Amino acid sequence: MVFSTNNEQKMDFRVHNTSWVPVDFDGIQLMRRPSLLSSEEMDTLKMGFSHAAKRRMAEKQKHALQRKQHTYVVVDLETTGLNGSSDTILEFGAIRVVDGQPLERFSQLVFNETAIPRTIMELTGIDMSLMQKEGIPLNDALTSFLAFIGQDTLVGYNLQFDMKFLQEACRTYNMAVPTNRCIDVLSQARRKVFGLTNYQLRTVANHFLVEIPQCHRALEDCRVVLEVYQKLNEF
Repeated sequence: MVFSTNNEQKMDFRVHNTSWVPVDFDGIQLMRRPSLLSSEEMDTLKMGFSHAAKRRMAEKQKHALQRKQHTYVVVDLETTGLNGSSDTILEFGAIRVVDGQPLERFSQLVFNETAIPRTIMELTGIDMSLMQKEGIPLNDALTSFLAFIGQDTLVGYNLQFDMKFLQEACRTYNMAVPTNRCIDVLSQARRKVFGLTNYQLRTVANHFLVEIPQCHRALEDCRVVLEVYQKLNEF
């Protein structure tokens, strides 16, 4: 019989005096003819064993695995200035995010004998005594940082600035320059958020009501970037 529901034509089967059986096969109404199999063997057969059903199931499993394994690392560097050639890295920060959840963190101060400019000390809260107490040589900090990020996608705010310093440091110590895929949150903010006076991280974070630390420390800035990035992905 054929009937109408919600302006759509549907079809169903009603049988009488026959061994043919109506079945729902992956959402399609069909008639199953009698089989020579025993009733016990018939009971072991289940819907969803067609090639199309298997392909759909494989696709669902593939997408679920991709979502589960979606990993990226939010990175931020504090530096002694803006020039990648003459200034140097002061601090590394990174947060590894797996399936939307921050799972691992990396933070390391860098020791060097060059005096920290006063403006940088005021901006970051990092002074010479703290650097001498907690800092390690740049080549050691760089080795640990590169091991932490691995080949994961890198996410950062104005990421080309950080990558410029990272590449210069790698060349200085004859280390392989990272070739990770990079996502610049600044570029995303410019594409998706309108009406701001500027696109500094603090301004965009304020727009999304993200809590901002008083001092610019690498790991805390990573947290801010992560929250802004997640807000932008809600668009």
